[in-house]
Amino acid sequence: MTDSAETPRRRSQQRKQVLLRLDPSVYDALARWAGDELRSANAQIEFLLRKALAEAGRLPKDTGPLPRRGRPPGGSGSGSPPGGPGPASPPGGSGPGSPSA
Repeated sequence: MTDSAETPRRRSQQRKQVLLRLDPSVYDALARWAGDELRSANAQIEFLLRKALAEAGRLPKDTGPLPRRGRPPGGSGSGSPPGGPGPASPPGGSGPGSPSA
């Protein structure tokens, strides 16, 4: 059996890690640009590489979308951000959502 049947699935599940050596001034400029666009330096590098590959007609057709920016969906369990909308009644129990005696 060949490994080629599993390769596309494995490639979509794993991210390739590479060591990249850059001139410090190039990295600083890249990091500033990334910050302006609310991306990490790593995400900015991937964005630029994908853009260059697409413009050159060399982006593989099976390339998945860029990972979403920001926090992954779900997981916190609180339902509302800190400082966001709180309970309908104040913690004394005399608001419109509390039972009357």
